[in-house]
Amino acid sequence: MYKTIATGILTVASALPDPPFELMADGIPAGFDIEWMNLVAKELGLKWRHVPYAGGDFNDIFDGLATGRWDCVASGATITPGRELAATFCDPYVESGQSLVCNVEKTPRVQSVDDLHGLVLAVQRGNTSEPVAMGLKASGRIGAVMKLAPVMHWFVRTRPSLRVVQERITDEKLGVAVKHGDEDWVEAINGAQARLRDRGELDRLTTKWLKG
Repeated sequence: MYKTIATGILTVASALPDPPFELMADGIPAGFDIEWMNLVAKELGLKWRHVPYAGGDFNDIFDGLATGRWDCVASGATITPGRELAATFCDPYVESGQSLVCNVEKTPRVQSVDDLHGLVLAVQRGNTSEPVAMGLKASGRIGAVMKLAPVMHWFVRTRPSLRVVQERITDEKLGVAVKHGDEDWVEAINGAQARLRDRGELDRLTTKWLKG
């Protein structure tokens, strides 16, 4: 049987803010992952507790699993071979991909990654956009930003000079991560997710937070 680090409480870590997956609304955590993990915890008969991760390298968030700081990580985290060395992932709950955002007023010529020559591409350290950017390494000023599409659509919604000019640069599956060896957790979370999906909760939250 799975055990939580705090009795009766599912402790979940995520990097905040990273809307629409995690954000603060009137001082209260909100967003897709926040609501999803609340539902997962309730499905498992547990209370939910959020722990914000503030490290500079996103990949270091998985260290907290092995050291017992949190039970799981739910933070718009793409399942990658490198991350699977640090944690075990449950079944994916979202499929997405990297997107490219540029200032259409200052750099109207940039319509895809093929147009980035001579510009600097900004990414978050430890994010899955980083290895993509390294493969497109260039020099000069920052001309574009790359991150998962839902994050970038949220980012540009109040910035009319910025636009998502390319999507599906990669195909990525996002999932909840637990400590290696916690197979009971994997089974429990997978079961909870499947039941929530069957009841339409995943579609509801996807429409609320990730589309539009």
